[in-house]
Amino acid sequence: MLQRPRRNRKSAVVREMVAETYLRSSDLIFPLFVQAGENLKVPVDSMPGIFRLSADSLLKEIESCLSLGLQSVALFPCIEDYLKDPQATEATNQQGLYLSTLRSLKKEFPELTIMTDVAMDPYSSDGHDGLVRNGEIVNDETLDILANMALAQAQAGADIIGPSDMMDGRVMAIRQLLDDNGHQNVSIMSYTAKYASAFYGPFRNALDSAPKEGDKKTYQMDPRNRREALREAQLDEQEGADFLMVKPALAYLDVISDIRRHSNLPVAAYNVSGEYAMIKAAAGNNWLDGEATMVESLTAIKRAGADIILTYFAKEFLQWQKS
Repeated sequence: MLQRPRRNRKSAVVREMVAETYLRSSDLIFPLFVQAGENLKVPVDSMPGIFRLSADSLLKEIESCLSLGLQSVALFPCIEDYLKDPQATEATNQQGLYLSTLRSLKKEFPELTIMTDVAMDPYSSDGHDGLVRNGEIVNDETLDILANMALAQAQAGADIIGPSDMMDGRVMAIRQLLDDNGHQNVSIMSYTAKYASAFYGPFRNALDSAPKEGDKKTYQMDPRNRREALREAQLDEQEGADFLMVKPALAYLDVISDIRRHSNLPVAAYNVSGEYAMIKAAAGNNWLDGEATMVESLTAIKRAGADIILTYFAKEFLQWQKS
């Protein structure tokens, strides 16, 4: 045989020489949860190794992550119920948990890239990403709320705004308001193809942000649809997005690949809480090698075309890489 592909697998050195996909610390964004209080590190039961952190504990966690080479985090707030209302007014409270935490993070770690979350559900008494009117999630009235939320986050020090709501036109609304207020350099990482997925359960438990009534299927994408993601990507690109994201990641590798082929923008993928929890549960029962499965999963997401991966494995992966 003249062609023997196994020759390129014969040793660790040769395998490394011909490897096509690499994961770097700069590829990863670590999602973190902040809650009110002091000196708190509350485990998220459905996500082993992940915690809801008070702002002071969050500073310590980020310091630890930076020492491993992590450069970027995505911050999500766990808001107390008494602060929630139908208009999500707490989202723009400059003295509130989220915005005050952003300011303290930027002051303490100016080198850290901070991505924020723009959607109403963490602050809404209805638990939806948009404004609810007579049982309907209304689109256009929601846009002003989202844009003002994004502006408040930019003023607090956000580097990348992450609209996760899936309202039509929100990227343009946010971009225009940011630009009109002198925040032309604040980026937008749009949740371009965010599917109505069953893999979000642990995240919603962590933030207590599940809808009080109904579901999110009128605004999040139908898991059966693939071509629709390209339409969403084209619109977000036209409206001024700087990055395009697919969420979830592992069940939508085809969508990641499609968007990578059709856009020149950087592509991100969110390795979501349910994907993380499945691997942790299987590893906890000795059904899988947890570290090997983590690495293989993240490599698959990168191989499919993602330039950036939001993953709860970020810190663990960097610890593994340094070991």
